[in-house]
Amino acid sequence: MMASPTPIPLPETALAITGLTVAYGSVPAVATVSARFPKGSMTAVIGPNGAGKSTLLKAALGLIPALTGEVRAFGQPVPRAMPRIAYVPQRAAVDWDFPARVIDVVQMGLYRQTGLLGRLTPALRARAADCLDRLGMAGFATRQIGALSGGQQQRVFLARALAQDADLVILDEPFAGVDAATESAIIAVLHGLRAQGRTVIAVHHDLSTVPAYFDRVLLLNRHVIAEGPTAATFRRATVAEAYGNQLLTAIPA
Repeated sequence: MMASPTPIPLPETALAITGLTVAYGSVPAVATVSARFPKGSMTAVIGPNGAGKSTLLKAALGLIPALTGEVRAFGQPVPRAMPRIAYVPQRAAVDWDFPARVIDVVQMGLYRQTGLLGRLTPALRARAADCLDRLGMAGFATRQIGALSGGQQQRVFLARALAQDADLVILDEPFAGVDAATESAIIAVLHGLRAQGRTVIAVHHDLSTVPAYFDRVLLLNRHVIAEGPTAATFRRATVAEAYGNQLLTAIPA
């Protein structure tokens, strides 16, 4: 990875990305992207298909390599800050045939407290059960995760993230393919996290709900089009610049 300027550790910044470039082969996925995500904010990462939204978040977390750039979480290199970060991947990226009960999946979020082979204390078991209950899934604790609907699976993965008690929650398309009830349950929990001073970053596709759901926006199309508070950033001109010919298909009927 080429060297790049180290960002100043800002005390009110949960995640700072500076000059991040990622390529698949010779094709750049994101190019010299810089963005700041303040503590206690809720940011939508939006842009057309192929804009590099998921790639940006995966590279920021170190899940895929970057060619250039620097990423810091809470002023530290991301590997050192990982105990404070929870990541919810796209549902399509998960092997749902893996034989695990719902409660087992949620308890996986507690491994930093127990270690991979550690024992769960009664307090930790209670925390996992409470996280399921917050998502309306307490009655499904002993079900196999693969037997659930798509919306139910997404709730379980968010419950696992809640169990981590993280200060930064990053979600890749949390509302994709879920029903209206699940979307309402998820957004209520995410707004609750923001009210507690936690930071939420989510890849999002439904432009019609951006103003109601998020207080900040990162508009991306391989490079940053606009970033900042929703009221100032989510404007007709910037959205049109980001989406181009895909704009009409991005707006729900």
